[in-house]
Amino acid sequence: MPMRTRPVAALLLLAASLTAVLAGCTPIVATEPAADSNNPGCAEVIVRLPAETQGLAKRETNAQATAAWGDPADVLLTCGVKVPAASELPCVQTKNVLWLRDDSKAPLYIFTSFGREPAIDVAIRSDQTKSSGRVAPGQVLYDLSDAVSETKKNGLTCQDVEDSLGVQG
Repeated sequence: MPMRTRPVAALLLLAASLTAVLAGCTPIVATEPAADSNNPGCAEVIVRLPAETQGLAKRETNAQATAAWGDPADVLLTCGVKVPAASELPCVQTKNVLWLRDDSKAPLYIFTSFGREPAIDVAIRSDQTKSSGRVAPGQVLYDLSDAVSETKKNGLTCQDVEDSLGVQG
């Protein structure tokens, strides 16, 4: 290769590399840390979270003990929220994790782990349509359950566990 074309080739290679890197960038998801986000149990959960759920890629967040999936973020996880006591909210189960379902802001559903500490909220917007269909809360919770099961059981259990997640979508 002649001397003149080497710098040009090097610049083209650098430009192509930068374009590839920058094309993969998505904005950081702005979230708020929970009061108990520095709980070591949260770190155990966060490092075990899946890289994707329902085809939604995990994204970087700006707060400790949080995670997000999708662009826009269809699923948000916050570890270290207030540990729920007895509740009138419906209780569902995925794998070995119990969840309280709050549908008061539907189609935004908040699922809070129950009977475990630290407690975890998973907010799922079920009306968001991704390329392969709507976000299915049951599948999301199933995908996250292995990581969430790393939290310690606190002895609380649901009296009635529903068969269905009770989410329209």
